[in-house]
Amino acid sequence: MLRTRTINIARKEGDISSVFRSLSGSDEAERLPQRFADVKRSLVRDRDALHASWDRLLVKLRDETQIVKAQGSSCIPQIDFADIQNAPSEFSSALRKRGVAIVRGVVPEKEARGFKEETERYVAANPSTKAFPADNPAVFELYWSRPQLAGRLHQNMLDVQRFLMSHYHSQTPHAMCSTQQPLVYADRIRIRQPGDAGFALGPHIDGGSVERWEKEGYGKGHVYDKVFEGKWEEFDPWELSTRLDATQDLYQGAGACSMFRMFQGWLSMSHTGPREGTLLVNPLLSLSTAYYLLRPFFTPKRQPTQPSSPSDYLSEYLAPDNWVWADETSPNIQGAWPGNSQELNHTWHPHLDLPHTMVHVPQIKPGDYVAWHCDTIHAVDMVHEGQSDSSVMYIPACPMTKSNVEYARQQREEFLQGIPPADFPGGVGESQHVGRPDVNAVMAMAGQDALRGFGLAPFAVSEGRNEGERVMLKYGNEVMGF
Repeated sequence: MLRTRTINIARKEGDISSVFRSLSGSDEAERLPQRFADVKRSLVRDRDALHASWDRLLVKLRDETQIVKAQGSSCIPQIDFADIQNAPSEFSSALRKRGVAIVRGVVPEKEARGFKEETERYVAANPSTKAFPADNPAVFELYWSRPQLAGRLHQNMLDVQRFLMSHYHSQTPHAMCSTQQPLVYADRIRIRQPGDAGFALGPHIDGGSVERWEKEGYGKGHVYDKVFEGKWEEFDPWELSTRLDATQDLYQGAGACSMFRMFQGWLSMSHTGPREGTLLVNPLLSLSTAYYLLRPFFTPKRQPTQPSSPSDYLSEYLAPDNWVWADETSPNIQGAWPGNSQELNHTWHPHLDLPHTMVHVPQIKPGDYVAWHCDTIHAVDMVHEGQSDSSVMYIPACPMTKSNVEYARQQREEFLQGIPPADFPGGVGESQHVGRPDVNAVMAMAGQDALRGFGLAPFAVSEGRNEGERVMLKYGNEVMGF
């Protein structure tokens, strides 16, 4: 079962700048292929209903952005790891509205800080490790170091992932999915030093870009149908069943993510606060999603006059009566290009008021876990103004689905070979790295739950809570070869 195959290095080598046009220096004015005008037209069934919904959305955004501007980071819900089994309803309600949460003390602080120090020793022992930016590395192309494996496979991490994923629900009673059996997803590690301005990643959403509008992308699952029908108030970002059939990676770009991550997240390895190289989020989950989906269909009648501040637009420009149907022959989808993540900015998406509604996560300690819904707009401090490193390991929460378990099967093979996972730039990776853990090391460090999520132990079919989950677990065993 665990015999390795020949290393495949056909995928283009790269780093995290391959994911984002703003980091790679690509032309942000590049026009999409003309066929996207047809893609957009196909989504408009009732122009009047869609326009009326846009007007309602702008009014609601005007009010809600003011609340976020007033509350700032305090609107982000927090909970101690010790309390997740009896989470207050107020926490869950806030999580569903805001799309982001902090779970304190998932891993003991000393252990989490030790992950960072051990990673630095691993990099020092392997100077061929790729990183971005090249002159002041902050994001390392590492996936299989011992600290990363220990963080992903930690029992507390699995418990947190189950807890967070429980906030999704399904209209389909027996959907083929298990949120009780998280799957491991290998991702990078970040160690950002004070003063760094190279890893200046602006507002964006992962999980594809143009796929959100395409019939063969998210349209396969009808994820956003309510928004395109002019009923954004009925759109439920926590509905699970629609996302099971969605395809978020139609172009196999270097930064594409083919795994369904209910939550993206990172485990902190440092003490980090606002403006110290940390995360910013837009805590308007449902509203911001509806807005960036509808934005390509509308354009202003009058362009903005000079505002009093570069980060402000005058109310006359933002008013619903200033926005009309965009040219139907235009393929433009603001910030979206095939093979890249979806990017946003204040010019393209003025009603989101991103300069004020992208709020910092609060002060974070080593061992805290920060998680955000897969539709959430997020960013990174443009400049790290702190006095010490800002270090995290990226660990999302991934349910067990058909496509996810198939990806996990391939990922297991890539772990055995020491090469980057399929969602990431290719190359020989860590295949020749000194000190890279082998399968025996993983078997020794991980419990049964974690080994299952990594494809190293059979799934417990009898533990499925309904028929759909049991079928999913059985299918997982077939794919993994058990």
